[in-house]
Amino acid sequence: MEFRRPSYFALATLIDGPLHGYAIVQRAAELSDGDVHLSTGTLYALLERAISEGLVVAGEIYLEGGRQRRDYRLTDNGRSALQAEADRLSSAGRTVARRLRATARVAPR
Repeated sequence: MEFRRPSYFALATLIDGPLHGYAIVQRAAELSDGDVHLSTGTLYALLERAISEGLVVAGEIYLEGGRQRRDYRLTDNGRSALQAEADRLSSAGRTVARRLRATARVAPR
């Protein structure tokens, strides 16, 4: 499975344990060095997809600071899919870096 960048970082926020939506948004921005800014609509659409695909489970609603919250947790299948995507991205990066190094020696100046 191939993830888009927002989904990849949103799911990656759950590696260390369950988080509620707002915490996912904040953590995704941190993990991506500010490159991923999830809107509420995008976040909940991708969480719905992840739940339907068995990558994430949603906990029960609870109150925190007068607000309703629901935590989301990565499933074992979610961890496996995230690992596969990390491996795919790493492999692609190594391939491109090798090609850049190889062609840098013969590139005309």
